[in-house]
Amino acid sequence: MTKERVVVTGLGVVSAVGVGIQDFWQGIVQGKSGVKLVQRIPVELRPSCKIAAEMLDFDPSKFMDHKAVKRTDRFIQFAIAAAKLAVEDAKLDMSKENPERVGTSVGSAAGGFQTIEDQYKVLLDKGPDRCSPFTVPMLIVNMAAGWVSMLNNAKGPNTCTVTACATSSNSIGDAYRIIERGEADIMLAGGSEAPIAALVMAGFASARTLSTRNHEPEKASRPFDKDRDGFVMGEGGAILILESLSHALARGAHIYAELVGFGSTGDAYDIVQPCADGAGAARAMQAALDQAGLKPEAVDYINAHGTSTPLGDKAETNAIKRVFGEHATSHKLAVSSTKSMTGHLLGAAGALEAAVSIMAIQESILPPTINLENPDPDCDLNYVPNKAVHNASIDISMSNSFGFGGHNCSLIFKRFKQ
Repeated sequence: MTKERVVVTGLGVVSAVGVGIQDFWQGIVQGKSGVKLVQRIPVELRPSCKIAAEMLDFDPSKFMDHKAVKRTDRFIQFAIAAAKLAVEDAKLDMSKENPERVGTSVGSAAGGFQTIEDQYKVLLDKGPDRCSPFTVPMLIVNMAAGWVSMLNNAKGPNTCTVTACATSSNSIGDAYRIIERGEADIMLAGGSEAPIAALVMAGFASARTLSTRNHEPEKASRPFDKDRDGFVMGEGGAILILESLSHALARGAHIYAELVGFGSTGDAYDIVQPCADGAGAARAMQAALDQAGLKPEAVDYINAHGTSTPLGDKAETNAIKRVFGEHATSHKLAVSSTKSMTGHLLGAAGALEAAVSIMAIQESILPPTINLENPDPDCDLNYVPNKAVHNASIDISMSNSFGFGGHNCSLIFKRFKQ
């Protein structure tokens, strides 16, 4: 079977660093942190971690009508907004497309936790008959994909992947394979997350995975730094428009990059901790390289999962060394974690960082890892500390995502050449 080549023609981003790909990318290049003191959670319910990359000025009515706003959880609203921005960026006219050849692959790790909290309170305070009839459609994880499909009249494959913090990378990889097999011409792929809710924050805080650097919010997320003390929660969404090359060329689309590799593996090790030697993550990276037909030294830039946790950053560093060897240890390979700015968007992180990896190729700029002030001796790669590098030679980038449960995912993007 002849495989379709898959290209990226649109990027839609909603995050605390910026809304829309241009504003978002400008913030990333400038090293802008979106982390601040939490406002959404009542003071009495805030855990030891009181900071997050929260979107304080997000207005869902800019992206959907009033009725849709009332019937959707925040995580669904982020997906709808990101999809709308992506379709506009790709200059797609859905009325001219065959809807049966347009699909969606949109995931979320947590789904509608704010709805769960709100409706549980209604249940306790007012009784079961007062719960909203939209409770279930607002909280279930697949409804981000459902709404994106409905609002874009996408009647092709409609899927929702849930693999914790690897979710939206897996969603993009699944969409890639759908197009590659010839089952769709266009896929809206990515993820969304609205985890800044009391129960989610309390759970992660109790597990001691969140930073408690509350006095310096913008410096709290510090991947690969010796003084890192946990990750910082983020919220938002990102959607990529993937197209078969033949379809993109036929409509004269702008092509950001080509998606050439996807690797997915399992640690089979622990529910939350990564393998210290990075074996599972390394296998995902190698699988992506193998599928792309690339040697390790061909990769110019890796957007690391880089959560700013003591164990995770070290394990990923070890994994990169296993796969890239001297190319990495000689500092020829650039690696950075943009979670230092965006916070960790859980299930939406992979798609957001895929967008960064694509823009790095498009703009020839290496995005920085901010707050890298005291490097960890065990994390000794070229992490592009604190400032972006302009006029960089970037033809191939990799984006890594790893999740609780031992999910590992790597995507490879390549500068498009016809």
